[in-house]
Amino acid sequence: MEAVAARARVSRATVSRVVNGRTTVDPEIRDAVLRAVAELGYVPNSAARSLVTRQTDSIALVVSEPPTRVFSDDPLFSLVVRTVSSELEAAGKQAVLMLASSPQAQARVEDYVSGGHVDGVMLLSMHGADPLPGAVARMDVPAVSYGRPAVDLPHVDNDNVGGAEQAVRHLSGVGRRRIAAIAGPQDMTAGQDRLTGYRDALRSADRRAIVAVGDFTRASGATAMRHLLEDDPGLDAVFAANDLMAIGALQTLRRAGRRVPDDVAVVGFDDIEAASFTDPPLTTVRHPVVEQATAMVGLVLTPPEERESDRVVLPTELVVRESA
Repeated sequence: MEAVAARARVSRATVSRVVNGRTTVDPEIRDAVLRAVAELGYVPNSAARSLVTRQTDSIALVVSEPPTRVFSDDPLFSLVVRTVSSELEAAGKQAVLMLASSPQAQARVEDYVSGGHVDGVMLLSMHGADPLPGAVARMDVPAVSYGRPAVDLPHVDNDNVGGAEQAVRHLSGVGRRRIAAIAGPQDMTAGQDRLTGYRDALRSADRRAIVAVGDFTRASGATAMRHLLEDDPGLDAVFAANDLMAIGALQTLRRAGRRVPDDVAVVGFDDIEAASFTDPPLTTVRHPVVEQATAMVGLVLTPPEERESDRVVLPTELVVRESA
């Protein structure tokens, strides 16, 4: 910076104002400084700038899942990471991906955030016993959750209850009488809310709930479907709390000799790309992943006093295909 100031024949303070984008510098002086910056190849020291501005231009995306889950066949994680990174880049920010599936990893995230290394935190795939939402809520840093958290924290969610109700009402409307559910993990609010929607819809139709619980993976859906068939061989429909579990259920039904949708109708939740290519193509509830991730970035970058709300709930949409 001293060399730039000498080359441009201005003070170091003027160089600082120019490289930090201040608008109070005379245009001719600004041009002289920028020419000197280009000639000398000057790059501002981001660490030193952070000490002055108290801004790192980095936002943490914390995922409370192990690498085997994040980098699996579940497209949710890659889509959220890609959307968040793109939105932050457009805002001149950097995404810092942090996995926090163990107590040690959670402690490192808490230390990293409380140490001032990021300007905000976005939480993804939180489980009920996870201490991170409560910890970051107590820190002096903007924090937003993808999905409704178990603690009081700004969040962006989709209408999980309403979407599940819509799925079950559709199954009832096409004449299905014994509608089972493959619920998501009950230590996650999405799993809880989608099961609530299923139960509410059955209750209004005066029908009995038949439930097995999975963990949002394809394998757990296949296993849950097998248990459901063993418990109630006469079931004629199943609502799975996400598409991967629905795809696993389709595999089990095929192996059991059950035709879809003739014998058993199947509805999923999320509308991942693979839902269009199953056999038969999967009826599902569209979950607006990109819109939800985009809204989460907008929320974390907006000062609390300027937000319209700390809680955003996006609508879902039933997509009817051949499986139901």
